[in-house]
Amino acid sequence: MTDHYFENDLVKLHYYKFGKGAQIMLCFHGYGMHGKQFLKLEHALGEKYTFIGFDLFFHKETKLHQQSLADIKQPITKQDFGKLIVEFCTHEQIDRFSLLGYSMGSHYATAVVEELGDRVDEYIISAPSSIEPGKLVRFFVKNKMGNRILEKLTQSQKALINMLNVSKWLGLVDDVGRNILYKEIDTPELRFNFYACFTYLRLLETDEDKLIQTLTGQNIRSIFIFGKRDIMYPPKIGKAFFAKLKKAEVVILDQDHEMIGEEFIAALSGLLL
Repeated sequence: MTDHYFENDLVKLHYYKFGKGAQIMLCFHGYGMHGKQFLKLEHALGEKYTFIGFDLFFHKETKLHQQSLADIKQPITKQDFGKLIVEFCTHEQIDRFSLLGYSMGSHYATAVVEELGDRVDEYIISAPSSIEPGKLVRFFVKNKMGNRILEKLTQSQKALINMLNVSKWLGLVDDVGRNILYKEIDTPELRFNFYACFTYLRLLETDEDKLIQTLTGQNIRSIFIFGKRDIMYPPKIGKAFFAKLKKAEVVILDQDHEMIGEEFIAALSGLLL
């Protein structure tokens, strides 16, 4: 595995490359993770794919050049994120690629499909919050009052912990999701990143019609992986969507939200090899 940087006017983007296959797979991790989240795939799939795992915005070593609160409130558009990926692919001399996104990363993978579908071979998302982010995320991300409340909450560790505990009690997150979020609010910087990550998703909401039209029109292989015990993004959230997308491959693992492990690798290897 090697790590690299790519820089443009917006961001200094940190990423890892692993595997040695001829096919490229761009990987987008979940909240609180980093570009190495899918490193476990190298042993099983590294002969077929070269994986590129990005540190997403407000994670690890990726930094926006302008990262003030005012800048965060003007989040990236799908079009600008598509342009960033085009510039990156030019830098890496990549023509076509596959996509792999997990949880929060599914929003970024989906935006790439919508903007650059003519370059995508495979679209794989797991715990796909991009299908249905949930009421809590929509409230904090899309609703102006909700976003102001989230901003206030991130000024206090105790307030955020109370919010997480209430969310768990209401069944909006499970133990795994609560613990992932809990580890990411320990310092003022982490709490700012917590606010920034969710606020930055505001303009990356999935356009279902465009996504389905692109996946179908470009004949992109589409794989959706769920955890049977995932409270936040259970298989049922895809029912209406999959009724429209006739060629979707749906995999349900006996997992909770934190599913990137041996069963996930075995299932993905069985599909891709």
